[in-house]
Amino acid sequence: MSSLYLLHSHNHAEMNHSAPVINIQLLFGLLLILLFSAYIIAVFITNQRYKKWPVFRTVFWTIGIGFAIVTVVGPLASSAHTNFTAHMVSHLLLSMIAPIFMAIAKPMTLLLRAANTTLARKLTSILKSRLLKFISHPITAAVLNVGGLWLLYTTNLYTYMHENAFIALFVHFHFFIAGYVFTISIIYFDPVYHQYSYRFRAAVLIAAIAGHDILSKYMYANPPAEVSRQEAEMGSMVMYYAGDWIEVVLIVIFCWQWYKSTKPRRSAAVEFNRDEQVALYGKEG
Repeated sequence: MSSLYLLHSHNHAEMNHSAPVINIQLLFGLLLILLFSAYIIAVFITNQRYKKWPVFRTVFWTIGIGFAIVTVVGPLASSAHTNFTAHMVSHLLLSMIAPIFMAIAKPMTLLLRAANTTLARKLTSILKSRLLKFISHPITAAVLNVGGLWLLYTTNLYTYMHENAFIALFVHFHFFIAGYVFTISIIYFDPVYHQYSYRFRAAVLIAAIAGHDILSKYMYANPPAEVSRQEAEMGSMVMYYAGDWIEVVLIVIFCWQWYKSTKPRRSAAVEFNRDEQVALYGKEG
């Protein structure tokens, strides 16, 4: 999520605030590039040991990282400093769209394949830890993700983010990580050592979507600090309508996984009915 600058009355003060924020944004962009590079290196390593890593997963990782980078570096990032609508587009890209692409890319599976046995065991131990279990719990992830948005837009944190470059960096980083953790807590692509039922995850997803939509309506009527009513209305509509489309994609993936999980049981039920029919009537059909 790209930060917005306060409109200072003195140009000199504005320059003093702008310079460090731009440097911080470049730092975050560099981190994203490192994540992309690490994934590509892992692909080369695993291709030497096992069958070829699916190209489409590499493409999805590239797209996900690309969406995240444009929110902190480039024209969109620059526009988001003064335009609340652009700011909201950045939020959607960084914390909602990019995480979906990155989750489908299965980065943890790739890392475990590329790592040696000792490192893989240590990583597995970390993934099974109580801390990761707590953080990746669907309710915890939803609170960190949607609750963080409420905290940002309804408190003074929004103002502080504009005044302090490091707070801005923390907000960017938090929503990127929170968005990703929430996504992988709902849709499972990588190995999951603390799984939760589809019904439970569906309930959390519905609640999170409701919290996101209610916040967008709240901001429509109650603009965040330093945002005009007109800008708040436009940004809120982007958050509400575009956010709904992204959530539909997440729901479709979730339902597809749920459907796939029932196929063995449905197949077994068909076989049982066929065997029962043969036993009763001595023939099929």
